[in-house]
Amino acid sequence: MYQHLHCHVEDYVALVTIERPPVNALNRELVAELAQVAQDIETEVAAGNVRAVIITAAGKYFSAGADLKERMAMAEEDVAPAVKNIGHAMQRIAAISVPTIAAMQGSAFGGGFEVALAADIRFLVTGAQVGLRETALAIIPGAGGTQRLTRLIGPSNALLWIASARLFSAEEACRQGAVNQVTSATDLFARAIELAAEIAQNGPLAVRQAKKAILAGLDQDLEAGLELEFECYKNIIQTRDRIEGLTAFREKRQPVYSGK
Repeated sequence: MYQHLHCHVEDYVALVTIERPPVNALNRELVAELAQVAQDIETEVAAGNVRAVIITAAGKYFSAGADLKERMAMAEEDVAPAVKNIGHAMQRIAAISVPTIAAMQGSAFGGGFEVALAADIRFLVTGAQVGLRETALAIIPGAGGTQRLTRLIGPSNALLWIASARLFSAEEACRQGAVNQVTSATDLFARAIELAAEIAQNGPLAVRQAKKAILAGLDQDLEAGLELEFECYKNIIQTRDRIEGLTAFREKRQPVYSGK
C-alpha cells in the first residue's frame, strides 16, 4: 500500500516505519503517505484495533527533513502548496486520537523533527541530534515547528532553537523538554513497545478522552479547560469499560477492556 513506509498492527499497537533511503527525506510521496497512514490508523482506532502508535524509521536518520533536491527543482509558485501539504500531514499525525510515540532511532532535522513534534511522546537514542535548521536556509519551520516546539519548551527556548538553527544533543533536548526520554539504540524499540503496551492495557476510551482533554484544553483558559475535562469525563460514565474497571478492582484482577 505504501512506497516509503510500512505499517503493522499487533496487540493494539500500530507500528509505522519510515523507510526512504538514504536519509528518509520528506518528498511529496512520503508526505502524502504520512497523511494517509494517519488516516488509516484513525480508521483502525475507530474499529477498536489500535490503542497506541509508534512512529520510527529505518537507517541512520529518523529523517533529515524536507527533500531539498526536490524543493530546488520546484517552481516558486509550487513551494507554498508543498509546505502546506507537509503541515497538513503533520496535523493528521497530531490528530490521531490515541497516544503516539516517536521512537527516533537517529537524528531528526527540520521537517523530520516536525514529524516527531507532531507525536505526543518522543524517545531519542544517545548520540543523535535534533534541531530546526530552517533559518540557516533563510526560511522558517513551516510544518508546525514554531508552534509545537514553543508549547513544549516555551517561547524563549524555542526562539533560541529556531533563530540559531543549532543542533542539540539527545541529552540537551531531553533536559529542555523537547524529548521525553533518551535511551540506547539497543533499548529504544523495547522502551517504545513497553510504553505502548502500558497504554494499550488501560481503558482505551478513557485514554482517548484524556488526550482530547489535554490537547484541546491547551487553547482554552483554565475555566473552559476544566469544563472540557468534565465533558470528557461524562463521555465515559456510561461505558462498559468503566464498569469493568470497577469490577476488576473489586475482584482484585486485571481488567479486560473492550473499548465499549
